[in-house]
Amino acid sequence: MKELRVRTLVAVFVVAGVLSWAGARLWDAVGTLPRVPLAAPVVLALIAVVLLATALSLRARLKAQRERRQDAKGVDPLMAARAVVFGQASALVASLVAGMYGGTGVFLLGSLDLPSRRDQAIYAGFSVVAGIAVIAAALFLERVCKLPEDDDHDGNAAPVS
Repeated sequence: MKELRVRTLVAVFVVAGVLSWAGARLWDAVGTLPRVPLAAPVVLALIAVVLLATALSLRARLKAQRERRQDAKGVDPLMAARAVVFGQASALVASLVAGMYGGTGVFLLGSLDLPSRRDQAIYAGFSVVAGIAVIAAALFLERVCKLPEDDDHDGNAAPVS
């Protein structure tokens, strides 16, 4: 399994942001702009919490296993691989969604004098922050699940597969 690259996530974020900004300009010119849902940052934050909790749990179990504690529960490699895949998929989707709401938020910055647009810009900003939290938690989970023998310094290390 290949490690998720930060530059890929940044590229997805930037492309989605530019397309969303252009789409928001076009949509606003021909009609009313769709609203940024209040649930967007909430859902992204919940995904970040799940990823972080999974990473912390796996890290504690792996540490106990390395220290050879008698009460240590082993980590099933397949479960760790599934967690990494979930983290990678979440990071990619969060990058796309955060870019989309970021582009919309940048467009909305031009009309902050309207209360409804200001609220939408705030929701979009929180969505971007929550999306970045998902990405950070996913990268941490991937780091936790990396095998010790994969810690080479050429940058091609892969998480548990």
